[in-house]
Amino acid sequence: MNMQVSQGVQAPPPPSTIEEMQLPVVMMRDILLKTIFRKNLDLVSEIATAICLPRAVTQELVDMARVQKLLEATGTLNANSGGEMGYQLTDAGKTRSLDALAQSEYFGAMPVPLNVYREQIQRQSIRNIQITRDQLTNAMGHLILPDNLLDQLGPAVSAGRSILMYGPPGNGKSSISNGIRDAMGDKIYVPRAIEYAGQVITVYDPIVHSKAEVEVDDPNSLRRTRTFDTRYVRCERPTVITGGELSLDMLDLVYNPTARTYQAPLQLKSTGGIFIVDDLGRQAEPPQTLVNRWIVPLEENKDILALQSGEKFEVPFDTLVIFSTNFHPNEIFDKAALRRIFFKIKIDGPEQEDFLKIFAMMARKRQMPLDETALVHLLKKKYPTIDNIYANYQPIFLIDQMISICEFEGIPYQMTPDLIDRAWANMFVKEEKIVH
Repeated sequence: MNMQVSQGVQAPPPPSTIEEMQLPVVMMRDILLKTIFRKNLDLVSEIATAICLPRAVTQELVDMARVQKLLEATGTLNANSGGEMGYQLTDAGKTRSLDALAQSEYFGAMPVPLNVYREQIQRQSIRNIQITRDQLTNAMGHLILPDNLLDQLGPAVSAGRSILMYGPPGNGKSSISNGIRDAMGDKIYVPRAIEYAGQVITVYDPIVHSKAEVEVDDPNSLRRTRTFDTRYVRCERPTVITGGELSLDMLDLVYNPTARTYQAPLQLKSTGGIFIVDDLGRQAEPPQTLVNRWIVPLEENKDILALQSGEKFEVPFDTLVIFSTNFHPNEIFDKAALRRIFFKIKIDGPEQEDFLKIFAMMARKRQMPLDETALVHLLKKKYPTIDNIYANYQPIFLIDQMISICEFEGIPYQMTPDLIDRAWANMFVKEEKIVH
């Protein structure tokens, strides 16, 4: 792994004052009160952890609420917590908490203003990544790919621009997409929630984002404190994979009428990472319509989202979009749409030599002994019936079929012309008319 990449992402600095937060003061105060109310907290250290702010800033908010007679000191120092002062909501504070919850159920982590998040996106942009040939080769190590394919993929990934992979099914377009993700290797910071125009939009999603392990500081190193703004979660670069189920409304903000908050759409959750549209052409919407939706983001690095009120606003678009299809691009796109997809890479089936390499590798993995007579039968008798068109998925398919037959017949794993014939019969369905 290229170490320069993993250290390259600059962490978001924690805010040191209320002013630095750049959030509406009333919003911060209300989130503070709602969190204390919902979680039944009384110590500043606990409140700071719950709202993901440094203790000094939390104390500033607590003091402000005290001046407004919404919080009061309980007058008891908590012996278990290093003599910390306890606080509780006043009656006015409880009333305010309930009013605030009626307006929005959101409590917990303070959101990051959209403009502040923009700065962090710049620091960790997908376009800052430089992937070396070694990194890409290592990430694709489990695949046998022609050399010229890496020649095309490398610059495409390093550019952080859109890629269209096309070609016959079963040749590893999805595996290649996953390999690209693995090659990236570094970590970024994902906000738990962002704020725009007083609205909260939740971004961090444990289904999409894999939290990175917490780095333990070397106790021998001099004062190496790794503090960052804990309103963010340190994660692997995200990967969102969608297939035939993708519809246009999945790319819009999702409003939760109960909590009165928004959830970020898939492409915003994939910021700093990869968005894979697999099986393009199998969705309910025509491919041209789907790609039209991506035109502004792909060309201008920004996306336009709409609030419930109809108000539209811009969010940064910093995602490597990979389209993958079994159709020829000219069948599903017009020339204008194709022009906007920066890299177009054909993923073909293997030549006979690579096919045999894949077959041998998979047989070794599955502990299936190779048999020359059976292989000659496969190449000379079977493949000519399909014009010698090889696909990457076929070796594992045929080997697994033969293993199933051997296990059923109670014989040791083996490869024979007869077993090849039986496995082959399951790979293709004979053309015939079914009489109803």
